[in-house]
Amino acid sequence: MKVLRYFGVALDSILAHKMRAGLTMLGIIIGVTAVLLTTGFGSGAAADITASIQSGGINLLTVSSGSSGGGSAGASMTMADAEALADKAIFPELVYVAPQFSSNATFTNGDQEGSYQVVGTVADYAIVTDLDIEYGEFFTAEQVESNTSVVVIGYTVAADLFGSADTAVGQNVRINNNTFQVVGVLEESGGAGFGSNDNRTYAPIQVAQGRLFNADRYRGSYSVSAISLQVATAEGMDAAALRIEQVLRMRHGLGADDENDFTISNQADLLATLSTVTGTLTILLGSIGGISLLVGGIGIMNIMLVSVTERTREIGLRKAVGAHNSDILLQFLIEALVLCAIGGMIGIGISYGLAFGLSQLSFMPFGIVIEYWALAMALGVSSGSGFIFGLYPAWRATKLDPIDALRFE
Repeated sequence: MKVLRYFGVALDSILAHKMRAGLTMLGIIIGVTAVLLTTGFGSGAAADITASIQSGGINLLTVSSGSSGGGSAGASMTMADAEALADKAIFPELVYVAPQFSSNATFTNGDQEGSYQVVGTVADYAIVTDLDIEYGEFFTAEQVESNTSVVVIGYTVAADLFGSADTAVGQNVRINNNTFQVVGVLEESGGAGFGSNDNRTYAPIQVAQGRLFNADRYRGSYSVSAISLQVATAEGMDAAALRIEQVLRMRHGLGADDENDFTISNQADLLATLSTVTGTLTILLGSIGGISLLVGGIGIMNIMLVSVTERTREIGLRKAVGAHNSDILLQFLIEALVLCAIGGMIGIGISYGLAFGLSQLSFMPFGIVIEYWALAMALGVSSGSGFIFGLYPAWRATKLDPIDALRFE
């Protein structure tokens, strides 16, 4: 077992020159750490955004006012459109239809005041978007029908206005000088970025449109910001989107050459686009970290060339007593591989430690996710660096003439 024997020789050589070995491995350690952390940032960001989108509900279509090209920016969607889409005779595949009207309002409770987004909607919105309630409950269909002044508030809103979220339910709050009763507090989602509900509030839609914001009417019906639709099956989403487009174009009186004055967004398409973008970002970040591994590999080749020069007499002696060129090659190649392997393992340990530590910091918007493929890539590249950059010094060692090597001072 030559490999095992030379593995021991390689360890003895590394231990005999600890400082040099440590500095040699430093490049690999930094390279592996850089690759894992940079790809971890990319994967963590992708996982966070994907979770935010998926938390918005399953099999979700969203119809919003204005064309995707920006050519029709008016309030084209109305409550009448939502009622048409809710007609089971026309759209049996639509399980839930939830119109929304959103705007900002001033909330006041005693001497506490703040401006937050109010989403006027219906009771089914909580099901469509998979909202999680921490305290109390979402308002009911009966409360929407009777235009009851009730509100569901985000976790941060509750903490800001009432001191703590668990005491908010049942209390009153003034919204644009109108008194509302808090019936529910949403579960804390964390952060204030994309998809966070912590700073949002929800009220019955007609209360928001009429009492709070005096919304515009369009074609004789209150305008809405968007309509969220849950389709029965994922396979039926494309067909449903096509039929919705056809019906809305007819309702809005659009001609064959007219651009849509609304936009239909498909959650699956959004996730596919996100996957492409984040995949490119992760590859870019990993490539930047890979440069460090390349530099580390060059450092190993440099040190191994120095090691060959220093051990010229040892090489000559080994050849004089019968060692073959393959033995010399294997000895120095294994030494380079061992250096890279140890450096790679240390780099992995540091990466996991830093990833855990950074994820605990309050200002981090998401956790660092070290994927298995990134781990395999870092180990593979570091081992490959040891082989490639250790091969030339090992080959140089085999070319030494034993007589000249024994005379080397």
